[in-house]
Amino acid sequence: MPTISSNKPFRVGRSRTGLGLFATKPIKKGDKIVRYFGPLLDSKKKDEDAIENKYLFELTNRWTIDGSVRENVARYINHACRPNAESDVKPRKRKVFIRAIKNIEPGEEINYDYGTDYFKAYLKPIGCKCDACEKKRKKKRAEARAERLRLKERAERKAQRKAEKLARERAEARTKATAKAKKTPAKTLAKTLAKTLAKTVAKTVAKTPANKTPAKTPAKTNGKLNGEHLNGHSYVKVAGEGAVASKPGTTPALHA
Repeated sequence: MPTISSNKPFRVGRSRTGLGLFATKPIKKGDKIVRYFGPLLDSKKKDEDAIENKYLFELTNRWTIDGSVRENVARYINHACRPNAESDVKPRKRKVFIRAIKNIEPGEEINYDYGTDYFKAYLKPIGCKCDACEKKRKKKRAEARAERLRLKERAERKAQRKAEKLARERAEARTKATAKAKKTPAKTLAKTLAKTLAKTVAKTVAKTPANKTPAKTPAKTNGKLNGEHLNGHSYVKVAGEGAVASKPGTTPALHA
């Protein structure tokens, strides 16, 4: 770890992404904090243009600062999407200073925006870990949890309503079944009696011949009974003979 003078308003310490630069004294907005320095690379030279690392700071199309040297304390300053400092580039002097754009309190980490090209090349693939992005991710996670909880509660309410509806339907079905069971005996008895009566009538009608008529009871008409009645005698027909008069109470004689 590089040696830092005690009168400097910063120190190197552990941060969320590894090492970072932290304020040890109050830093006012607009103050220069530290210089970003290192060997100058000339893009016209193939060997220098071929150098590749994540500490390269481009000044112009030709000149680039290689800030990978450990003496360059500014290399420990991490990127932030909402920084409290910025890079103050002076191309003609080929110098870069990190300047505060907000009041920075002791213990607060110093950071600045690395730029779009660096962000796309190095940070976007792994996800930016600055405070602003962490808060954004935390907020999204909280919203996702709240949404999952909302959907879960909605599903539970729906299931509860469905269960209550099913319970009501079952209760109504049991009530109807009970009422039906109470009414069924009387209805069944009436139907049974009606069927029995219908069967009895049908059997009676079936046993009575259609051409049979009830015999008429002889009736007296003006002193006559089944024919002429003369002086207490009546005619009785005998097989093979004519009518023979007989007195009442006597058996008619049969003639051979």
